Amino acid sequence: MPELTQLLEGARQGDREAIDHLFAVLYDEFRQIARARLRKSAPLTLMETTVLVNESYLRLVSTGKLAVADRVHFLAYTARVMRSIIVDLVRERMAVRRGAGRAEITLDTAIGESVSAPEPEAEIMAVNEALESLAAVDPRLVQVVELRYFAGLTEAETGEALGVSERTARRLWEKARVLLAATLRSD
Repeated sequence: MPELTQLLEGARQGDREAIDHLFAVLYDEFRQIARARLRKSAPLTLMETTVLVNESYLRLVSTGKLAVADRVHFLAYTARVMRSIIVDLVRERMAVRRGAGRAEITLDTAIGESVSAPEPEAEIMAVNEALESLAAVDPRLVQVVELRYFAGLTEAETGEALGVSERTARRLWEKARVLLAATLRSD
């Protein structure tokens, strides 16, 4: 993949043409990542795969330079950007639905006493907050989650991206899953 290596080097230097070409070369992989992300949150975002990929491209281009070492790092960075886009969209929808700062008035007192199921948006926000809490404990665990869950990389690819063995990547993934589950249960 000498062409990909050259494109990544150009992207690190801030060459807009290299970024554009890199995006075109990896477009199918971006669509796979976006499809996987939206499959888990599609009813919440009402976003199409192409829209998520294009929004990711716009955010990537707006940075000017991309500090990525290889294809795996670039895909991981893109997965992080996609996560950010979905979380931002959910936050915006929650704010609009809740009146975006307007005072909420309930006319029926029985509504406040009823127990309702958690909203799907709240679930996405809870996962995002759990990842932020996990970042305070061990930022590398968040990287593992982003690589495995958001980018869909294998344990071997995750280990390569982090510069650790596949076995270490597997242990980090298990630790991250346990800590996230505990954090989500405690909320």
